[in-house]
Amino acid sequence: MYKRLPEGDDLTVKIEFEGQSVAARPGDTVAAAILVSGAGHTRTTPVTGAPRLPYCMMGVCFDCLMEIDGVPNQQACLVEVRDGMQVKRQVGARGVEE
Repeated sequence: MYKRLPEGDDLTVKIEFEGQSVAARPGDTVAAAILVSGAGHTRTTPVTGAPRLPYCMMGVCFDCLMEIDGVPNQQACLVEVRDGMQVKRQVGARGVEE
């Protein structure tokens, strides 16, 4: 379980993850906010449907792919939270953009 450091506990940004409100700090990434909230996995694998969580937290591994504000394939570890964001799990294979 991930926990916040005690200093600066001013959770002032609210995002919606799978229909649930999640509190975050200004400057948090979406991935960090989801991990700290204990909301569970952020995506599933295309072959087995296994749940995955953010791993590297720096944009290298792509385990944090999520749908953010209706846009799929977003690396949640690189996107800063904004009040009112709508965030969903990425399910299965990511789409290929042309």
